[in-house]
Amino acid sequence: MIHILNEQNTILNKFIAQMRDKEVQRDSMRFRRNMERVGEIMAYEISKKLNYTTRMVETPLGIASVECINDKIVVATILRAGLPFHQGFLNFYDDAENGFISAFRKSRPDGSFIVDVEYVSTSSLSGKTLILVDPMLATGTSLMLVYDALVRRAGEPDHTHFAAVFASEQGVDYVQRHTSPEKCTLWCAAVDAELTSKSYIVPGIGDAGDLSYGVKL
Repeated sequence: MIHILNEQNTILNKFIAQMRDKEVQRDSMRFRRNMERVGEIMAYEISKKLNYTTRMVETPLGIASVECINDKIVVATILRAGLPFHQGFLNFYDDAENGFISAFRKSRPDGSFIVDVEYVSTSSLSGKTLILVDPMLATGTSLMLVYDALVRRAGEPDHTHFAAVFASEQGVDYVQRHTSPEKCTLWCAAVDAELTSKSYIVPGIGDAGDLSYGVKL
């Protein structure tokens, strides 16, 4: 199951446009805030697919019946680019547990690269709902390697929601081919058609980590 949020006209498109705009991108604080806003919007959309139970709440004037989320949620992200996006989810799922993973590209002499998952810190995932957030879904390789590392480390979640701001069609196809539709759902704010030989999404935005925190060495 895949949900592409910008297929409908909503305020989300304003934030996507600003993140794409090379002039607006110069303001790293605005870029981070827009990434956080998209996380908030996506968290709201995902909340419609979660499980709920009835809770009785005592007010000053009586008792109210409220449907509340019943899932035990773990929000996990890939360092460093995913941190502002992750914060958007935490603004809504403020009682969620968290996971953090270090995954980075290692270049080969022939110009290709491999993805190295070096650090994994997470709560238990068994019987829980995992929301794995990464702003850029390019080839899909990193996301699947991180997912596999999380499951090996912390157990298999009941359901996983993969969340990306910008994705390529190739990355979407890769995730769909390597996950179970009964156990996983993919959410994207926008999907672009092209992927360069160096695995950058076109038109995309460039490097989300550099735009958020400065150009890395």
